[in-house]
Amino acid sequence: MREAVRTARRIVVKVGSSSLTTAAGGLDRDRVETLVDALTSVGAQVVLVSSGAIAAGLAPLGMVRRPRDLANQQAAASVGQGLLMQAYTEAFARRDRIVGQVLLTVDDVTRRAHYRNAYRTLHRLLDLGAVPIVNENDTVATEEIRFGDNDRLAALVASLVHADLLVLLSDVDALYTGNPSRPGARRIDEVHSDADLEGVSLGRPGRAGVGTGGMITKVEAARIATGAGIPVVLTAAPLAAAALSGDPVGTLFHRVRERPAARLFWLAHATSPRGRLHLDPGAVRAVVGRRASLLAAGITAVDGSFAAGDPVDLVDIEGHPVARGLVNYDAAELPTLLGRSTMELGPGYEKEVVHRDDLVLL
Repeated sequence: MREAVRTARRIVVKVGSSSLTTAAGGLDRDRVETLVDALTSVGAQVVLVSSGAIAAGLAPLGMVRRPRDLANQQAAASVGQGLLMQAYTEAFARRDRIVGQVLLTVDDVTRRAHYRNAYRTLHRLLDLGAVPIVNENDTVATEEIRFGDNDRLAALVASLVHADLLVLLSDVDALYTGNPSRPGARRIDEVHSDADLEGVSLGRPGRAGVGTGGMITKVEAARIATGAGIPVVLTAAPLAAAALSGDPVGTLFHRVRERPAARLFWLAHATSPRGRLHLDPGAVRAVVGRRASLLAAGITAVDGSFAAGDPVDLVDIEGHPVARGLVNYDAAELPTLLGRSTMELGPGYEKEVVHRDDLVLL
């Protein structure tokens, strides 16, 4: 038995489109019922991050495969999200459980105010005994549909709700060193660090069938979650009940650190930089080595368009990001301050460019 699983009191479970729908599109009610059975059999609080809105909308709209253009994807999501929630609502109701829908976009996990709103909603639903069902809002969001995947969203939600465990359900029973359908591929039972992934061929994010993810997105999601102090189990959807019971199925990714401060985790993983500050070697040493605040004297150049309070990347002389922080000045204001000490700048410029409390190393 896996102790980290068995003792978890709050679990985030992510399920992909291919685990809920038929190859031609449309929900497979038997698969939904089996999943809900597994989720309601555990004593822990559960948050479900569910893909499947676009896939569920294909058949009702007469689409034979997942469309490539954005307008049809959004139309399918609009029809499918209601069908997906109806299926979950009915399945959970048969087990005397209430569900709540939470649709998120990139802004909801990158803008701090939106992030706090999502936090309050999810925590209140859990306090009331409901099962939050989270999905990307594909009807209005464009970046997720084109490039994103719910695996990363699930990792961010796991941190957001202070989960004890993240379970990623796929159509593959575990992580393998290569394509499991090919000879020589070896199953990996446990991952303690990136060293255990050496020689593993993850491929590229796939778009076959009705899903958009791939093994690489799941491993990246596992990295985010374990870096937040949350262990991860990766396995196939039919093995969900066994995985949630603590049976040694799938691949267990051990957490690599204790839970970090939520705010710094948000800054590192849930924000997109609006610009870049180029640092001289001395500033890099101060920020990285001494965890000091960033002053204007150590900045050599500014890229991007940002306002005070926006996240920016701090990069070294080769352009590699070394840290991310919330900047205290607008992009238009900074160029006149570069290379000058606080004493030279005078009154009105006492603030650091990035305070150390608003800075996280990358």
